[in-house]
Amino acid sequence: MSISTTIKSIQDIMRKDAGVDGDAQRISQLVWMMFLKIFDDREEEYELMEESYESPIPERLRWRNWAKDPEGITGEELLDFVNNELFKTLKELHFTPDSDPRGFVVRDVFEDSYNYMKNGTLIRQVVNKINEIDFNSSKDRHLFGDVYEKILKDLQSAGNAGEFYTPRAVTEFMVQMVDPKIGESILDPACGTGGFLTSSIEHLKKQVETVEDEDALQSSIHGVEKKPLPHLLCVTNMMLHGVKNPSQIKRDNSLARPLRDYKPSDRVDVIITNPPFGGTEEDGIESGFPGSYQTRETADLFLVLITHLLKKDGRGAIVLPDGTLFGEGVKTRIKEKLLDECNLHTIVRLPNGVFNPYTGIKTNLLFFTKGEPTKEIWYYEHPYPDGYKSYSKTKPMRIQEFKPEKAWWQNREENEFAWKVTIDEIKANNYNLDIKNPHVTDIDHGDPEELLADYKTLLSEIEDTRNTLKSELMTALEGNNA
Repeated sequence: MSISTTIKSIQDIMRKDAGVDGDAQRISQLVWMMFLKIFDDREEEYELMEESYESPIPERLRWRNWAKDPEGITGEELLDFVNNELFKTLKELHFTPDSDPRGFVVRDVFEDSYNYMKNGTLIRQVVNKINEIDFNSSKDRHLFGDVYEKILKDLQSAGNAGEFYTPRAVTEFMVQMVDPKIGESILDPACGTGGFLTSSIEHLKKQVETVEDEDALQSSIHGVEKKPLPHLLCVTNMMLHGVKNPSQIKRDNSLARPLRDYKPSDRVDVIITNPPFGGTEEDGIESGFPGSYQTRETADLFLVLITHLLKKDGRGAIVLPDGTLFGEGVKTRIKEKLLDECNLHTIVRLPNGVFNPYTGIKTNLLFFTKGEPTKEIWYYEHPYPDGYKSYSKTKPMRIQEFKPEKAWWQNREENEFAWKVTIDEIKANNYNLDIKNPHVTDIDHGDPEELLADYKTLLSEIEDTRNTLKSELMTALEGNNA
């Protein structure tokens, strides 16, 4: 049976359970169970490689000791075990990132996880299905990675959870253009389910040649996510991609820490992120930022934070909505800070629908390097593929579409999709970065007042014609009745 079929079977089993309500709960239930199975498979590797390895999970609660046997505990006994032993104990593990990073991850994952299922027999059926996947098999792991991608896409239709997913084509393109190197520290301060981090890991794996390179890769990945479900998904995602210490994925709000509290040692070489946009932060968060940049709009605060956290010569890439580009007031001051402190060398303008169905807002990819002011900005307007009028669930954006941008990136010339703007033009325009493609001729629809007058005249003519036809029809009817 294929892994995708196995996952579908699991979801079908969960639909029979009265306790699981909706996609978000189904995914949350599936992932904490997957986490324990993946962790147990990883522990088999640790036991072979580390002579004195001790599991942070009490022996009776390890997956192999209650879940692996298909004829193991089931029904009310299993339900009672999960609710009153497994969850209760794992939520109360006393580990810190320093004392036992793996144990800390287990506790962190279960701190905000829940067992929604109420039928122990159905739990056993799900467990047995999960046991069909061998996460120590590179083939199974690769196949599950693709299925995991589908699980993340399913979040898009699970209420607000859609904000946790960035299309893989976007994450891969941004990572490839920023080009992280072995030895560089990489951060996503709003990491969601870990799309940018996993793309970075895959990018770095191609550079690994020695044990030292692998160690450097392991220690270079850092993420922060404030919501429990995407944090759980991200930690599991990191383990799937071979990260031995996913405690580097912290559950926290990056914006809650005052800017002045960040030390030079907190600065990083690379930041790639898609912060939540269209939302506002809770009262008081903005007070941790300098007065001239205080706002409650999430995306704007993240832009300030990223500018602050990059090292000199550090490279950043961020997804931002059109509103940030043309916004005024605080947005203007934030953009001025960005352009003074960083070289904002490229803005890729994406068409509508890239983030459908979560949002139809037009978005932009900003690429910049810290340490020198912006002198000019190159724009590239990404077109729809031939035959497309928008993207959808069945027609998502694909990485192949970015081939023209990649070919243009190192040898930039103006063309029908690319143009550049000087910093003087930007300043004269009050830091409005919403620059339209000069190679596209806007259709002149005419003067609005004249169009309105013509429209009223047309309506009047239609009304006269209707009345004439009505009169002629009544006359004809009267003639027939005579």
